[in-house]
Amino acid sequence: MQFQRSARELGELVREDRVHTSLYNDPAIFDQEMDKIFRNCWVWVAHESELPEPGSFKTHWVGMEPVIVVRDRKNAIHVLLNRCRHRAATVCEHKKGKTSSFVCPYHGWAYALDGSLRGVPFPESYGDCLDKGEFPLVSLRVETYNGMVFATFRDDIAPLVDWLGPAKKWIDLFMKQAGGYPVKVAGEHRFRFPGNWKIQLENTTDAYHFPLVHKSFLSSIDEETKQVFDFVKGPGYVEELGNGHSVMVMIPSLVDLEANLDAPIPERFEELAQALRDEGHDEQKVRRLVRAVGGTGFNLNLFPNIACSMAFFRVLQPVSVTETEIHHAAIVMDGGPAVCNQARLRLHEHFQGPMGFGTPDDSEAWERVQKGAQAGKDLWVMVNRGLPGERVTEDGHASDVSAETGMRAAYRQWKKLMTAE
Repeated sequence: MQFQRSARELGELVREDRVHTSLYNDPAIFDQEMDKIFRNCWVWVAHESELPEPGSFKTHWVGMEPVIVVRDRKNAIHVLLNRCRHRAATVCEHKKGKTSSFVCPYHGWAYALDGSLRGVPFPESYGDCLDKGEFPLVSLRVETYNGMVFATFRDDIAPLVDWLGPAKKWIDLFMKQAGGYPVKVAGEHRFRFPGNWKIQLENTTDAYHFPLVHKSFLSSIDEETKQVFDFVKGPGYVEELGNGHSVMVMIPSLVDLEANLDAPIPERFEELAQALRDEGHDEQKVRRLVRAVGGTGFNLNLFPNIACSMAFFRVLQPVSVTETEIHHAAIVMDGGPAVCNQARLRLHEHFQGPMGFGTPDDSEAWERVQKGAQAGKDLWVMVNRGLPGERVTEDGHASDVSAETGMRAAYRQWKKLMTAE
């Protein structure tokens, strides 16, 4: 066990305008984060579309603890610790699938979809000393909002809607990119980078890096699209939303995808629009679908582990103090026109995909931050950009789009949870 820092010591590592680099590389702090943060708040585990029918499941993590997210026969969603109550072996190793039960491969203890223990091999050897009702898979508390599934270890925590607070309206806006159809996760790709999880957490509402890190992406698009992504000096903003959440509005005209449907269709989407017209869709629906395909004009960061980022879900999974796994989940229109979903996947591949322009550049930058954090014994990471122009809003604080307001919001919540007694 690593040496644990006191609440006072942890509090001193986060100031209003900077955080200490030990937050990136101290194993003891990482261990405390897994306990004080990931065990003490709502953590995103799935989107409901990943569990389409009874028996559907996926494996995931809450902090460093493996879980199974599963829909039972009554359509209720459960989040179960992936650990047999007998000798601790995992009872499921598949990333996703459909099943009628979970059976431990070590000694055959069998569990129902709700986690209850249904049977054990050769029960006579236990005599009267095994009450199956006392040994279900450990179940976490589960709540959902607009298709987003969250879990927590705490029974006494405030309801999810309170935890999300002002972020709820942004989740609702994000889901409009399904063009009137339900949102569906269409698969994901995973990769790891050698860096701390908070480095990625910072990135989602960091517009400052975009024109520098993503030069290769900007060189790959047409002039019209390039102007859309020239937002650092634009009218956008970053706003704190409470509980560590924040939103970065890069393209204000694309916040509400059901508004401004009379605006001209961008040239890059004209071919898609015509294909939809050829399928018989009326002009209003064509415009709604085309506008939805391009994604929203904002990134929403939900502390501690999920981002609704323009047109996909970005999930971060801590692996160790110096390693993080990222899941980029593409989202499409469930039951929507095939040409729309194909276009969305191509856009996803262009930037977020493993051979895209954005992901390799981002992960290179994150790796360099981790490497640089090893230099010096008492150095700080600055998060003061935008402080002079920050203004109080109804939901928190806001500043220009390139401000580090989102990072300050996340570290304010980090400090609150890590110093709680």
